[in-house]
Amino acid sequence: MIYWITNIAGNNKVLAFIGMLVAYAATCFLLGTYKNLLPRDGGRDFAHNGKLSAGKPRGAGFVFIIVFILINIIFLPFDKEVIVYLILTAAIMLTGFLDDCAKSPWDEYKKGLLDLAIAVATAVAFVNFNSTRIDINIIGKSIVIPPVVFIILAVILIWTSINVTNCSDGVDGLCGVLSIITMLTIYMIGNIKGMSGSFNYLILIMVECVMGYLWYNASPSKMIMGDAGSRALGFFISIMILKTGSPLLFIPAAFVLIVDGGIGLIKVSLLRFFKIRILTNVRTPLHDHVRKNMKWSDTQAVFRFAIIQVVISFALFYLLNK
Repeated sequence: MIYWITNIAGNNKVLAFIGMLVAYAATCFLLGTYKNLLPRDGGRDFAHNGKLSAGKPRGAGFVFIIVFILINIIFLPFDKEVIVYLILTAAIMLTGFLDDCAKSPWDEYKKGLLDLAIAVATAVAFVNFNSTRIDINIIGKSIVIPPVVFIILAVILIWTSINVTNCSDGVDGLCGVLSIITMLTIYMIGNIKGMSGSFNYLILIMVECVMGYLWYNASPSKMIMGDAGSRALGFFISIMILKTGSPLLFIPAAFVLIVDGGIGLIKVSLLRFFKIRILTNVRTPLHDHVRKNMKWSDTQAVFRFAIIQVVISFALFYLLNK
């Protein structure tokens, strides 16, 4: 029998609590039981210690995203907007998983066009369900953006979030830990700003699923999330920050993800399209630089990057609560 949660903040907190535990337990069980059915990683030639991942089950994101979707269908009341976002999350996960399964990595332009198509569909759907008013918290003002302009800016945000999160997935536990901190930061922003309880619950379920995955991904990892997980996480983060009504807070909430993955995107884009070379002595993503050039261990990279994001998030909470 399926139990529907009709009020997350009301009389069904026990069911919501059960849903979160089930999300974690189901992720752990399915990954532990069926990991050998996942494709195997071939190692990465240019990443620091990239060959160490060769042979490990890849694409674990397929499992924890499926669990995330099913748990929300079971434990949340029917909501058209939520269903649309769950479908789109499944779509971005599948594009990543098909790449994980491919013998040769997909062309960057192919993945970029798929990201763009899903980002446009998501932005249009968001405008259909929500206002185009955004809060600029630093100055305490709100502005209404024309829908077309809002869609363009939302597409940029979604595409950026997908790709910086994807680029951060290169050290055992790093992408998962940073994504959890970012999602919990957005959860707190949502609570401060009165975001719908259904969307706050979505965040907590995703966190539980990622923690189930991290049980196997802690260094030395037994499996990796692959593009199926990192791309879906980046996509989900972008939707949740849009739902807070303060999309500019994506910058502090996901600061380390942006810096870690974004520097490489900017560096490669400038070189490829404009023949401009920058940061020639900096390896990208940044987690490769600190491990190769600064001699940080994998554990130090994860903990130090996480600490930086937590410090920024705490400062952000103080700013929003004043």
